[in-house]
Amino acid sequence: MSLPIRTRPPPTSTTTPHFYALIHYDDPYVQPLLLSALSSLFPPTSYTLLPPPSPSAKADDDDPPSLATILPSPSSKILQIATYEAIDFSFASAHPDTCLVNSYVIRKALIRKHFLSATVDAWAAKRPGSALPAHVKRAEAFEVDYAEFLDDALVEAWDLQASMARNAEEGAEKEWWILKPSMSDRGQGIRLFCDMEGLQGVFDGWEEEVGSDEEEKDEGGDGIMVSHLRHFVAQPYIHPPLLLEGDRRKFHVRVYVLAVGSLKVYVYRDMLALFAAKDYIAPGTGEDGEAEDLDAHLTNTCLQQQPGERDAVRRFWALEGLAPGVAESVFAQICEVTGELFEAAARTMMVHFQPREGAFDVYGLDFLVDAAGTAWLLEVNAFPDFKQTGEGLTGVVSGLWEGVLRTAVVPWAMGGAGGEEGGAAAAGGEGKGDMVLVREVDLGRR
Repeated sequence: MSLPIRTRPPPTSTTTPHFYALIHYDDPYVQPLLLSALSSLFPPTSYTLLPPPSPSAKADDDDPPSLATILPSPSSKILQIATYEAIDFSFASAHPDTCLVNSYVIRKALIRKHFLSATVDAWAAKRPGSALPAHVKRAEAFEVDYAEFLDDALVEAWDLQASMARNAEEGAEKEWWILKPSMSDRGQGIRLFCDMEGLQGVFDGWEEEVGSDEEEKDEGGDGIMVSHLRHFVAQPYIHPPLLLEGDRRKFHVRVYVLAVGSLKVYVYRDMLALFAAKDYIAPGTGEDGEAEDLDAHLTNTCLQQQPGERDAVRRFWALEGLAPGVAESVFAQICEVTGELFEAAARTMMVHFQPREGAFDVYGLDFLVDAAGTAWLLEVNAFPDFKQTGEGLTGVVSGLWEGVLRTAVVPWAMGGAGGEEGGAAAAGGEGKGDMVLVREVDLGRR
């Protein structure tokens, strides 16, 4: 008589993976959303939330908090989500398998405007079929120490000089340009110009406002710093922009992007539309024949005195007045451009963009859609300003951080112990349709 065969159930782990979490984003808008996402994704027994270190625990006011002094053991798993200056990169580099931080150390190939232009140019030169030149306006980068030396600074800005020369011809249709300080953000220092006289006037005005004592901020209120008055980029102004039926204001699309390790790139599907304060008018068609009123051209809501008065921030997918198929087309373009841009930075600008394991990074990318439906990349922002989303759309940001933690933190925290279920939860964004994987490359960096 044969005995029945008994199958042994798979062994179950008696220990739950545990990690420490230091969440100190230093932003009252984001901090509670991060803590909420953490608690919704992990059972309370799986992590220990650490209090932010006291100032006395720092060796120097310029040094970030030391994780080594906080953890019970250097081998403990630690998740640190903080501002860039507060991240202990030294500890993270020394413990790549057990420490996860929310930023790469070096990423200026993307977030500095003149480096971004160089990244696109270098990639396009090696890949003639690249989509980037069709979605990124070629920029002229130059350096200006003093306004009186502007002519010398533009010696190698061939396209810009040629355009201004054409604009100087009688009866010529003006080609407008947008000037941006390379190291500024929040729309600071942006100006429009079409000829040398206008550009010279911009620099002369800044020099007068700064004054002989080199005050840090000008009196015009846009907060441009003296240190910004060196690196600049000039790009062809995108005209005409896409405008909604019933709303004549220009808008740009804010896209949140997650980069994980070395390297996966995700686009967060729930995008925002940020509107200018005033109805759009073409450059040079104002009352004085000049584009002086930047409120009709700048869509950065940080610059608006009352951004809520005219519904300045909206969900992109809820916009009314878009022609059928436009939203999906724009999203597809954004996904293609974003994936290729990050790969371009990682492969051609290795000194200036260094994604690594044990880190993830969240960016805010701004795209402007022209009247033909083409999405143009404007800039890339690290540690984007989430507050401009407003209280009414907090769900967009909370959904983003839940997707970020699910995608970047869950697999790291599970450490393989979670099996297929843990992996599925992380890849997940795709399951919920919020975090869309747009590029995966193996850079061989560990």
